Amino acid sequence: MAAKHPKGLPYLFFSEMWERFGYYLMLGIFTLYLEAPVEKGGFGMDTYGSADVYGTFIALVFLTPFIGGLLADRVLGYRMSIIVGGLMMGAGYSLLAVKGYTPFYIALFLIILGNGFFKPNISTLLGNLYNDDRYKLQKDAGYNIFYMGINIGAFICNFFGAVMLNVWGWSAAFLMAGGGMFVGVIIFLIGTRHYKHADVLKPVKPEDSSLFRIFGLTILPMILAGILGWFIKGITSDDNPNGNIFGSDSTDAFIFGCIPVIFFYFNLWRKSSVEERKPIGAMLAIFAVVIVFWAVFKQNGTALTTWANKYTDREVPVAISGTLEKIKLAETIELKKDSIPLTDRHFVKVKDSSGAQIMTYSFPDYTKNIRNPERLKEGDKLYLTSTNIFQSVNPGWVILLTPLVVGVFMMLRKRGREPSTPAKIAWGLVISALSTLVMVGAVYAGSNGEIKVSSWWLIASYGVITVGELCLSPMGLSLVSKLSPPRLTALMMGGWFLSTSLGNKLSGILASMWKTYDNKANFFLVNFALLGLSALAIFLMLRWLNKIFKEHQ
Repeated sequence: MAAKHPKGLPYLFFSEMWERFGYYLMLGIFTLYLEAPVEKGGFGMDTYGSADVYGTFIALVFLTPFIGGLLADRVLGYRMSIIVGGLMMGAGYSLLAVKGYTPFYIALFLIILGNGFFKPNISTLLGNLYNDDRYKLQKDAGYNIFYMGINIGAFICNFFGAVMLNVWGWSAAFLMAGGGMFVGVIIFLIGTRHYKHADVLKPVKPEDSSLFRIFGLTILPMILAGILGWFIKGITSDDNPNGNIFGSDSTDAFIFGCIPVIFFYFNLWRKSSVEERKPIGAMLAIFAVVIVFWAVFKQNGTALTTWANKYTDREVPVAISGTLEKIKLAETIELKKDSIPLTDRHFVKVKDSSGAQIMTYSFPDYTKNIRNPERLKEGDKLYLTSTNIFQSVNPGWVILLTPLVVGVFMMLRKRGREPSTPAKIAWGLVISALSTLVMVGAVYAGSNGEIKVSSWWLIASYGVITVGELCLSPMGLSLVSKLSPPRLTALMMGGWFLSTSLGNKLSGILASMWKTYDNKANFFLVNFALLGLSALAIFLMLRWLNKIFKEHQ
């Protein structure tokens, strides 16, 4: 790494690793926290409500990089923005440990705003390190390595989160997330001498809007449009009693609020010089298409968490159940009569201690579609893999597959056949589409949820979409770094994250429709169609994109 990559890469790698440790630890238990009964420390939301909150939160998390990138480019610089953002996020994760709606929403606000300062600017700073002629050819590989750091943090965090949650509860898990973020800030500060030279504010050009004008014509309208979207109503119906235009108050507010920001980027393209218009236009075209990727990919925290929780066989083999229970990575269910409230009961035929078959109440979230329920006895204990552990499957695949993907691209480069960055993104969409077909197979294997299926279905689906992700997500960061005018790099990085933001919100909208699909296979087939159309759009633009990319990289 030291010979072929800048010395600042390891520090940015570990800073981002610990930042993602905190973020994904929090996100891995977020839906479970929202849906947990009030008496168990949660908020008692239903699936629709939790998906709406989750989708809005992760959408806003990736909307604010527009503001953070703008301020970094014009005022704060990249290092100061990263430090401020990291401290805000650490405070937000820690505040989630305090129960109550007021601290909850203050915490989310801090995380949302903090991510806006942190996320686009650490990616931009990394790209600036590779502008040195010694490292230019390694930029794609550098972003792949950096991306692996992201996923190491995302992989290990859920094991720590499960232990903290199972032993000490929600508050301890959130405090650990905050601690991880603060560690990331400390590592970043230690390495600052290695990227100080890359933190240079670029002079604006006459065609660039002033900061005051941007805030007056974009940020303020964004806030006002969001407020308008919250209160404006459409036609009411039995399915939409509140008259929401896009499904819920928060969704309406978010989509309305995005309109001024989208107009800002369109206006930036329209007013740009002839030389800059083509690369900016190419980036905006890709941003628009990859929204759909994030809409499907980010269902790992909603629909796929529901699948893991309710439709996946999570029973731990007897040989290791004791070990997992001791280290608190397993949930324990003991079958008892009258063990849950009357309204939540269902009946399962099980055996008593003498072997006679009896009717026993059980826990609905797991045992109602268990395989061979007649094998159970009253008083039995079931040891289950904690649901949030499945959130580590995707980053685990990233860690395993990144060397393979980077190696394949290096081999193709030596043979003169390496795909262009836009082509990698297009193939990433195709591969991601195939992952949804794996879940269609899982639905049929479980007779549409009547019987739990092997966890290997979910693991396989994550494996396929991870290959697509590695062809798309780090390549998107690299593409922005290569094509952006230097003075606008962080701002255009904010545009990449805006597409992520819109996709994240769409993921919440799609996930909230989970219950409306009687046949769950159709839910995943809709995702397949969306990704397939997006891939087709990129391939249709590929010749144009490759031409621009060749001229400006």
